[in-house]
Amino acid sequence: MSVQEQRAVVLCSGGIDSTTALAIACNEGFIPYCLSFSYGQRHAVELQAAERIARAFNAREHMCLDIALDRIGASALTTTIPVPRAAGSADCIPVTYVPARNTIFLACALALAEARACSAIFIGVTAVDYSGYPDCRPAYIEAFQRMADLATRAGVEGRSIAIRTPLISLSKAEIIQTGIGLGVDYAMTHSCYDPAADGSACGKCDSCVLRRNGFQAAGAADPTRYAGAPHVRL
Repeated sequence: MSVQEQRAVVLCSGGIDSTTALAIACNEGFIPYCLSFSYGQRHAVELQAAERIARAFNAREHMCLDIALDRIGASALTTTIPVPRAAGSADCIPVTYVPARNTIFLACALALAEARACSAIFIGVTAVDYSGYPDCRPAYIEAFQRMADLATRAGVEGRSIAIRTPLISLSKAEIIQTGIGLGVDYAMTHSCYDPAADGSACGKCDSCVLRRNGFQAAGAADPTRYAGAPHVRL
C-alpha cells in the first residue's frame, strides 16, 4: 500500500445517507471498501441498490455479510410487525428500530477496517432528520469510538480507526444538496422500508416520507419510483 493511500470502510445500505457518506469519503481521497448486510430485512431490495452504488463509486471491494437479525426479531423491518404508514416522532423509538443494529454493523466494519488496513469507517447516521433511533446519536458514536480504540490492535498501537459521521448534523435536505454537489445520482438509491414486489416504494413509511420531504426541501426532483404513481417532479 502506498504511504499516500487512504482506505476507508463505508457502510453501504443503498440509501440516500450511506451513498452521500460514500461520496464524501471518495471526495476526501479515501479508497472505499463498501460493507452491506443481508440481515433478514423485508426491504432486501436495498442490497441491489448497494451493489449498484458500490460499482458506480469504484469500490475496491464490496462485501455483503449475512447476519440473521430476523431470528432475533422485535422490529417491523425483520418480522411481520406492520411498518408504520406515517412519519414518527423522534421523542419515541419506533417499531422500525432493529435492536443493536448499528452496534453490530459497526463491529463488523471495525473488523474489516483492521483486516484491510483502513484508517476510517464512514457511517451515514444523522441526528437531525431521523426516526428516533438511539444508535444514531453523537453520544453513541463517541462511545463506540472509545470502545474501538480500546478493543483493537490498531487502537492499542496508536493507529486509531476513526468513526466518521459526516452527516450527523445535517438535515435530509442538506444531505441531498451535499450529494448533488458531489455528483451523486440518487436514482441509484432505495429508501422504502416496505417496498412492493416489483421494488417500487410505498411512499408512506417513515423512510419514504423523510425522503420525499427531503427532496422537496432541497428543491430537487425525487427520482424514486413510487407504487401506483409516476415519478415526483418539481
